[in-house]
Amino acid sequence: MSTLFTKIIDGEIPGRFIWSDERCVAFLSIGPLTDGHTLVVPRAEIDEFTDADEALLSHLNLVAAKIGRAQKRAFNAQRAGLMIAGFEVPHLHVHVWPTNSLADFDLSNAMVNPEAARMDASAAKLRAALREDGHSEFVPAD
Repeated sequence: MSTLFTKIIDGEIPGRFIWSDERCVAFLSIGPLTDGHTLVVPRAEIDEFTDADEALLSHLNLVAAKIGRAQKRAFNAQRAGLMIAGFEVPHLHVHVWPTNSLADFDLSNAMVNPEAARMDASAAKLRAALREDGHSEFVPAD
């Protein structure tokens, strides 16, 4: 059975995509800790990060770093947060979000049902920042 993330990757469920390449995609979290909170997800259905091969883990981290740099600039954040929790969906995913304090790391503070316009604006802002960084070949069009 396909995971929720595979359904998003395959277009069965909508997602606000930020990045897409042959090995992974990145889309906004529907329960963001901060505006711009993104999930980097391998196309392959791998449950835990400890089950992924080193090349895939390296690729996911490189993509997360590119997104984190863009988030810091786009959302005027001091840092980019990075976390692999894995309890929400049984499909490896790396959380990346703009942050200004440790309080932004508390998953219990995630937004519930943020407005679509707010999410669309965050996606557009992040895509623009990635394009400015020269990553337009992997960034979906608005």
